[in-house]
Amino acid sequence: MAIYSDSGFILLLFSFLELSLVSRYADARAFFVFGDSLVDSGNNNFLATTARADSLPYGIDYPTHRPTGRFSNGLNIPDIISEKIGARESPLPYLNPALYGLRLLNGANFASAGVGILNDTGIQFANVIRISQQLAYFQQYQARVSAMIGARETKKLVNQALFLITLGGNDFVNNYYLVPFSFRSRQFDLADYVKYLIFEYQKILHRLYELGARTVIVTGTGPLGCAPAELATRGRNGECSLELQRAAALYNPMLIRTLQKMNSQIGSTVFVGANTHQMNDEFITDPGAFGFVTATVACCGQGPHNGIGLCTRFSNICANRDAFAFWDAFHPSERASRFIVQQMMTGSEQYMNPMNLSTILALDSQT
Repeated sequence: MAIYSDSGFILLLFSFLELSLVSRYADARAFFVFGDSLVDSGNNNFLATTARADSLPYGIDYPTHRPTGRFSNGLNIPDIISEKIGARESPLPYLNPALYGLRLLNGANFASAGVGILNDTGIQFANVIRISQQLAYFQQYQARVSAMIGARETKKLVNQALFLITLGGNDFVNNYYLVPFSFRSRQFDLADYVKYLIFEYQKILHRLYELGARTVIVTGTGPLGCAPAELATRGRNGECSLELQRAAALYNPMLIRTLQKMNSQIGSTVFVGANTHQMNDEFITDPGAFGFVTATVACCGQGPHNGIGLCTRFSNICANRDAFAFWDAFHPSERASRFIVQQMMTGSEQYMNPMNLSTILALDSQT
């Protein structure tokens, strides 16, 4: 009888500890990430695709000094946001087998390098997780979590979570302007293409809202024409590509207006526009003010501006990654990403519309 009693007590104790641990995880803010290579933390490692960052020198400055699938020399934007909001860890890639059990309650990263708003964007990369599939995986995620903590607690976790979505750049660089006389450039002039992208993006954001998202940071595109890849292939005399800059100038303000309209229709601030064009443009225009040596040459690459081809172990690689705004032909260095996230945290309405992330967190703490 005593043995049975002791066993029962031990089982009760373990059950209590498990419930306590689940409760502590569930009480913390989950973080969900959707989008492209700017926020992909390694999903493409698990796909048969050419859009991958799973070999050195990618990850050279990551804590493990090993490639992780992030298109960065070290941490990327979701990692740094996770640091700032006090998360236990940056959300794991959804396809990572390590994402199970209590780690699911921390959130998940569904982003996949190469994708865009449109399903035909990035078809040259073969197998990527298109945004419709990212949203389908999010539904699957909720079913998995519901099996752990129940539907009610899962809804609460999702409603209280922070969301980040980054799309749009590839729809220009890897679609409309991918080749001369591309299908989309023959179908639309630039202004109409931008309107079409925004129309399709609204559907994506509305679906995210339907799936429970209530605090969503939506980033615009950076200064597309100023990336080293574009300076090398489309720029003249080291100047940014005017056509791609025009695309960004049309797209970003329209995106902000659309988010404002959606918030008005919903009746609350769900979507927060991050003016990543302005954030990037400041250190591209005056790199020295931010401690960069250059914002026109990538740290890793080859050819003019180190902007030709992929970043590989055979590429030119700078010794001091902190001195370069761009890590590779398209993606910011970790240090540049830290400047971007700092503006997301504390920037004025010029950078974060209608409020920055610190304000969001402060308001949430009062409820």
